[in-house]
Amino acid sequence: MLTRRNFIQSAFASLAYSTIFSRERELHASPFGLPIGLQLYSVRELLPKDYAGTLKQIAGLGYGEVEAAGYFNHSVVEVKQALHDAGLRCPSAHYSYNDLHRDFDKIVAFNQELGVHYIICSFPGIKDPSRLKDRSMATQVQSFTLDDWRWNAEEFNHMGEKIKKAGMQFGYHNHTMEFRAQDSVVPFDELLRLTDPALVTIELDCGWVMVGGGSAVDYLNRYPARISMLHVKDFKKTDKPASVLEPPPAAELGLGTADYHPIFAAAKKANIKHYFVEQEAFDRPPMDALKIDADYMKNFSV
Repeated sequence: MLTRRNFIQSAFASLAYSTIFSRERELHASPFGLPIGLQLYSVRELLPKDYAGTLKQIAGLGYGEVEAAGYFNHSVVEVKQALHDAGLRCPSAHYSYNDLHRDFDKIVAFNQELGVHYIICSFPGIKDPSRLKDRSMATQVQSFTLDDWRWNAEEFNHMGEKIKKAGMQFGYHNHTMEFRAQDSVVPFDELLRLTDPALVTIELDCGWVMVGGGSAVDYLNRYPARISMLHVKDFKKTDKPASVLEPPPAAELGLGTADYHPIFAAAKKANIKHYFVEQEAFDRPPMDALKIDADYMKNFSV
């Protein structure tokens, strides 16, 4: 016979299952059937003030994964606990080439212990920095030569081999300057040609491809096996022509100019393992903006 105690236990079990199922369905309600991810550069000003609390807020908006952009002096144990408490996974981490060159072994060991799967170079290096008039971002962006890109490809192959031996995958994340042709050669195409697919995967930043003058759809169609992750961002409409040095201002997803329908349609046929929303500036409280982004992805269909 069903006793009162058994009835209460069954009711609580059903409620718990329903809550977990709803949460999992929400996390995977995206065009790719993957958890909605957030690149944590979006909350770079909040994390140093309240690391664990910020992660919990992000999870509360419907994000299931995050991509690290620095751990703000937290230990592996502290980061693991904060992620666990928030119910988030961290499959990927960003580092500039300069950071990787300086602290490669330390970075690999930290992320290996944390359980990260991808270490992504977020910005390339200059082969001979002494030729730069200064180290500003504007100067660097304008200074990359084809020789620099070919050197980066060689460096990426070396890093990728070491990271593969550590049980992880190395990758590269584009900005805008990769799509400005030099001597009729598009640097991004040259990177793809010269890097070993077994050692270097691509995280395609769809927004920066657009600003740089490229086509995310074209790259997804041409290199479906090379691109394993996406960055998703939007930009406001502006009368000022977009350029590599002066991109349009950031907008929440769905409120800007980017049309993600053809991009996601192409991505569904590719090899996408993770994707991350990224918003680099805000006109409203960050969590309000990131909720708009998350809701956009939850309701998006291809």
